[in-house]
Amino acid sequence: MDLDPRMILTIAGMLVSVVSSFVIVRQKLGAVAKHVGDIETRLRKLDSRVDKTEITDQRVSTLASMLAPGEREKFHREIATMSERLSALHSDVSALKSMHNGKHPPVASERIAQ
Repeated sequence: MDLDPRMILTIAGMLVSVVSSFVIVRQKLGAVAKHVGDIETRLRKLDSRVDKTEITDQRVSTLASMLAPGEREKFHREIATMSERLSALHSDVSALKSMHNGKHPPVASERIAQ
């Protein structure tokens, strides 16, 4: 194979073509990498917003279930039942307290000792 000027020119042209293709691909790849980084940042922000929204939704649903009319009615009925039981216990304790009139009668062991 002879290296004539035409062959050298062809090889040089192919080499320039390959090098320029490499440079263009490298620049485009850098731009794509930058774009992917931007998309990733946006996706992370969006993900954190969705998480905050889910937490808020969970809190609102918990409060809504606590403040539902049926739950409030059940709560007030329980409070009324406890209030009635407390009144009954208070009257029972008052009756027991009035039995002794504030003094305890002497026990059998105290009667013998005196």
